[in-house]
Amino acid sequence: MERKYFSINESSAKVAHDMMSMRDYKAGSTTEEYRRAVDKAYDLADKVAEKRPEEAERVYRLAERYSKKMAEYYNKESSIGMMCPSILVSGGGNFPVRKKEKQVAAFGRNREFYKYVQGILDKIEAILYGKEIIKSNDERAIEKLEEKLEDMKSLQEQMKAANKAIRLKDTEAGNDQLREMGYSEEAIAELRKPDYCGRLGYPDFELSNNNANIHRVEERIRRLKAVKEKGSSEQEYKTFKAVENTEAMRYQIIFDGKPEAEIRDILKSNGFKWAPSQGAWQRQITTNGKYAFERVVEKLKEMEDQA
Repeated sequence: MERKYFSINESSAKVAHDMMSMRDYKAGSTTEEYRRAVDKAYDLADKVAEKRPEEAERVYRLAERYSKKMAEYYNKESSIGMMCPSILVSGGGNFPVRKKEKQVAAFGRNREFYKYVQGILDKIEAILYGKEIIKSNDERAIEKLEEKLEDMKSLQEQMKAANKAIRLKDTEAGNDQLREMGYSEEAIAELRKPDYCGRLGYPDFELSNNNANIHRVEERIRRLKAVKEKGSSEQEYKTFKAVENTEAMRYQIIFDGKPEAEIRDILKSNGFKWAPSQGAWQRQITTNGKYAFERVVEKLKEMEDQA
């Protein structure tokens, strides 16, 4: 698959560099850095295409999207860098403090955008290892979700322990603890590098986000177990059959033949789709799905009574 790269504004990158550093700017270095980042996405996509060819088209679309978004990130980074020089370059006289504060805030927003873009890379990697989506109708869905939950809880404890080690007054003792946890010297240096807000280690929002995801997965497991324990049920009417299929995790409406256009419109407007493999009109078992299922059943019963 041909790799698609987007334009990097090298002139802006040079100006931004010169406003922040006393070192000479290497011509083309921002483009080189951008392309190295994009190549990681395409390298992963190539592996997916080899291992899971049915997902090839999808992952190459994701890789191209990653390429475009990363170009946006680098160009925005240069644009922000041009807003205000470093005090080391300009000197302290009449230094525009307010402008620098706005620049720092803009850098912060762009870093958050960068983290969002890395989520595309994570998605490609998840597809490679078949971990991207756990579907409710997967017979091992609960087992997979419980494994995912265990990993997320382990990560939460790891981040908390790492932050505790970093806060130790004895830096070397803290580093020893981090090494015992499996962190490399490079990873330790990265954890000790202040971010744009001066924070060390894992920021609070990262722990909060992971904790929220833990609760989300726990709730999904609880709901799935409740549905599975309830078991499937079905009710036959004059012209159709209403089924709650907990194995497939679908609400299903089944007819003897093809329903009339009016009925198909009712089904479609309530989120039901035709599934040839099931011979049924269906939608996923969710709270909204339940309401839609009940609405459709009542409407179809009314139509039977009026016939």
